[in-house]
Amino acid sequence: MLGAIADDFTGATDLANNLVRGGMRCVQLIGVPGQGLGELVEGTDEIDAVVIALKSRSCPPAEAVRDSLRALEWLRAEGARQLYFKYCSTFDSTDEGNIGPVSEALLERLEAPFTVMVPAFPANGRTVYQGHLFVGDRLLSESGMQHHPLTPMRDADLVRVLSRQSRYPVGLLPWSTLAQGAPAVSRQLEELTGQGVRQVICDTLDRNDLAVLAEATVDLPLVSGGSGLGQALPAQYRHRGWLGEVSAAGALAPASGSALVLSGSCSRATLAQVDAFLTRFPGFPLDPLMLAQGPEHLRQALAFARRHLAGGRPVLVYASAEAERVSRAQQALGRERAGELVEQALGELAVALVDEGVGRLVVAGGESSGAVVSALGVRALRIGEQIDPGVPWTQTTLAEHEAPLSLALKSGNFGGEDFFLRAFEVLP
Repeated sequence: MLGAIADDFTGATDLANNLVRGGMRCVQLIGVPGQGLGELVEGTDEIDAVVIALKSRSCPPAEAVRDSLRALEWLRAEGARQLYFKYCSTFDSTDEGNIGPVSEALLERLEAPFTVMVPAFPANGRTVYQGHLFVGDRLLSESGMQHHPLTPMRDADLVRVLSRQSRYPVGLLPWSTLAQGAPAVSRQLEELTGQGVRQVICDTLDRNDLAVLAEATVDLPLVSGGSGLGQALPAQYRHRGWLGEVSAAGALAPASGSALVLSGSCSRATLAQVDAFLTRFPGFPLDPLMLAQGPEHLRQALAFARRHLAGGRPVLVYASAEAERVSRAQQALGRERAGELVEQALGELAVALVDEGVGRLVVAGGESSGAVVSALGVRALRIGEQIDPGVPWTQTTLAEHEAPLSLALKSGNFGGEDFFLRAFEVLP
């Protein structure tokens, strides 16, 4: 029914979570497969949506376009009725891309005249009004995202942001039109495309606005945005008779094994979650500067985790740190090198500890999640029930492991302060 292309791993899981909550049985794939869906997962006749997770948010634009087009062709070959380009609800990008170049390339390959851009996720406090993105009651540019180490967002006007990335005019669908319902939205979109607009930023304040947008765009070849629109589309598929009723779309096998949290995100939300976890359970801080000196720091982290996991307690290993500490490491090592050291360390920790019995694993941060699932060799994830808005449990089967691995891949900005504490409590 729906084929989605996500620009990072946690973003893919975020969208898949909302599709499951809408009653669609969903599988997330890690990268573009080299084989068909039937060779990757069983029961393909019981899959309503496939989300391909790429690592294309902060890579060079040409690379992001190439990988996204490969994903598009694979999804079309598998029969996807509608395509969905998923990016972060905080519109993470630079003036060079990658949201604008990728969406334009997808439109051109599909020979589609335009698409909507719906980054809003009201359930997580992301709303758009007069084209300006808000995080809670703050403009995006005042939300903390202006200090993001990879994609600092210093402009909340998304029409202006996207115009700097795009070759075609960018339009705005204002809330005053949304309030008039789906027919008015369709007329406005037609008028904008008549003016040469190919990408339309959509105001969105609440779930009702998402429902109106879904009704107006269900027939488009391509939609794009955060995961919020994914909450509303399943109802429109059912209204059209394309999708049947499904009970327990997020059913997973019972979980087993010890519990581990790996965190590389430095967002405000994740920093608060780390602090809350450390009030009750043990944690080991990873330092990129010490990782750069040799393998001893990683060996210490592994020994720490083994010691506490043997006692049956959840354990946290984290590189999450305040902006000043991150900046010092980046200045000393270079931004890319500092990130690579942390991602490699988290991946190696995951492989070693899963082999030794970790069966419940939470990873915080999009880049960190990508590194961990790649190191583990994960190819496909069944999407389960939600922990917090945008974050479900998932399961995968790894080679030489009898029991499934339960994974929660959390975007840095998502989850309540007690997320790490509560995640293992809600796992079946």
